[in-house]
Amino acid sequence: MIIMNLHEAIDGKEYTIKKIVTDDEELNAFLFSLGCYEGEPITVVSHLNGGCVVSIKDGRYNIDNELARAILI
Repeated sequence: MIIMNLHEAIDGKEYTIKKIVTDDEELNAFLFSLGCYEGEPITVVSHLNGGCVVSIKDGRYNIDNELARAILI
């Protein structure tokens, strides 16, 4: 099984979140409130200069590159 981060994901393909690598509890709580946690499906809708647009559950969110690299798929 290949594990990569969300920044490396292919647009339009659905992935499963394997792990979120951050020591920031506030950030973890924020991601959890969006529905972004281990085992949850996530899709990169498009990559932008400063980050990417992701689809989680019924929402779309813009996340920066640093956060995209912390989400392992």
